[in-house]
Amino acid sequence: MVRLTVADGIGTITLADPQSANALGERMVVALQDTFETIGTAADVRAVVLRGEGDVFSSGAPRELLLRLAAGELRPADIVLPRLLFECEVPIVAAMAGHATGGGFALGLAADIVVIGRESRYGFTFMNLGFTPGMGTTKLCEYVLSPAVAHELLYTGELRRGANFAGTGVNHVVPRHEVESVAFDIAARIAGQPRSSIAVLKRTLSLPRRQAFEQSITHESLMHQITFAAAAGRIRDSYVE
Repeated sequence: MVRLTVADGIGTITLADPQSANALGERMVVALQDTFETIGTAADVRAVVLRGEGDVFSSGAPRELLLRLAAGELRPADIVLPRLLFECEVPIVAAMAGHATGGGFALGLAADIVVIGRESRYGFTFMNLGFTPGMGTTKLCEYVLSPAVAHELLYTGELRRGANFAGTGVNHVVPRHEVESVAFDIAARIAGQPRSSIAVLKRTLSLPRRQAFEQSITHESLMHQITFAAAAGRIRDSYVE
């Protein structure tokens, strides 16, 4: 479900469940937590590339998880995947060659450097399902996209081609088949630096986003208390068996 390989100072984390469009279900979340814990003890890793197997980087939370949230069986504040990326000691390059929606797009944008494909589609689909955004997205997306673009996407749930994100703050928008080569080239340049210096710089540069994340999930949890209760029917209707 999550695969980790290490070579030449680069740890490659692959979301490897293409049958589910790399959905962020509970098993995937636990697997990611375990993988990042392993990365934390790997002294030979100086950079990480986060990629998705198949045509979709990640489709976000699956219906079953969303219905549990709507029923109050799981607290939305418990979905804190971006924290794994912020607390990772070394920089993470998100290689989002495939489509990324909802929490999947939010996960990729939590990386330190973001590379997306011109042809693929990206966006925040939370409101399309009848509930407000989670995973710290209300603030974190502003650190990569301009606030104006971020807010429009959050309100509308629109999916846009990667080409439309050029100039918004995304690091690199390239043809889909070039995404991973660009990401690994960046990671290789980072991995050529001393790990101790990399870790200190990562801690410093990620501080504003870590603080914004912790603040935003509190507000998002309050919004979810209002919006999830009415969203269950829309969540069921929005997924095709």
